[in-house]
Amino acid sequence: MTIQFNDESFRDDYTFHNSDWAIKRFPFPFHEDSYMYSVNMEQHKGGPEGSVYEMRFDVDEHYVSEMKDRALVLDQDPLRCQSLPHMTLAGWDLLELIMVSKSEDYPDLFELHRNGNQWRWINKPMGIDHSFTFMDETTLPYGPMEYITRQAQGDFVVLDQRDEMLWMDAGMVTTQADWSLDFDIGMNFFEWHAPVPKAHEMGIFKRALKFLLNIQQGAPARRLNWTMTVNPLLDTSPENYHQWGIQKTTLTPENIGHKQHLRVELQTFFRLPRSNALVFPIRCYLCSFQDLMTAPKWGRRLHRVIRDLPDELATYKGFIDNRPMMLDYLSQFDDGLPTSAGVWPDLETEPPLAK
Repeated sequence: MTIQFNDESFRDDYTFHNSDWAIKRFPFPFHEDSYMYSVNMEQHKGGPEGSVYEMRFDVDEHYVSEMKDRALVLDQDPLRCQSLPHMTLAGWDLLELIMVSKSEDYPDLFELHRNGNQWRWINKPMGIDHSFTFMDETTLPYGPMEYITRQAQGDFVVLDQRDEMLWMDAGMVTTQADWSLDFDIGMNFFEWHAPVPKAHEMGIFKRALKFLLNIQQGAPARRLNWTMTVNPLLDTSPENYHQWGIQKTTLTPENIGHKQHLRVELQTFFRLPRSNALVFPIRCYLCSFQDLMTAPKWGRRLHRVIRDLPDELATYKGFIDNRPMMLDYLSQFDDGLPTSAGVWPDLETEPPLAK
């Protein structure tokens, strides 16, 4: 496997871009022409070759640039990475999981050599070659969770399981969709989901918690979540809302195609072996409207989903004010033809736009 890593930015001049390969493998989140909250969990047992689901931790063309952006965020706000004292063992579990997974799934990019507790980790894209003693924090430049998540795309929340509940007791969170680790640290599953509309009344979170509490080691799960972001900005945190919130007002009919992005999170869940903690990776993917429209099925479906979404959800996801402009743009790509079931673009079988 050979990946050409982009030299790009997720702030200021926004040079982020998706190749044709990245567009075709984008994790489009809508399997039908409408959307409502659901638990939508499935086993994370891989997926079609080349898809974002194939490997345990997807590595793509944005890897190096995303890690540079994470370092910038941490320099400005170190509290984006926190771990309560009792979570150190879980941090070592997570380090092992990511190192083993990446070295097995991407052997051309990552190597892990182990001789007892003497480990050597090689990360070729980032130019890292580091020997350390497993379980000895003094041999790492950061704590184990921070060390490895500075080298892994997406956010990572580590959940302690006790008293039939999950507690957000550690995390590396620099690419979040408007929530704060510093605010949520130490909260339980229901507390940090409190702002979500409709889902509580529907019993979604009670069913989700029951499922998550029973995830076993070696049987990870996954789901998709989504929202909207103006400009390809990874760091949409409450702490920086004054910087990115105003960007919603910069949309025009002329620029919405390249400025408005569908933001999709591939959320996975792994049981950790020693600590029995549950790690919750949240991998963010961005794709502009104009890139999504290159798949006729996605163009038709996205228009219908956004058109029919309840106002409460459009408000919660932060695009209620821009929805009319979004629909004006998207309606150009919906000719009323039926769409095939499932999330895949079906480029070989879906009819081209009829108008």
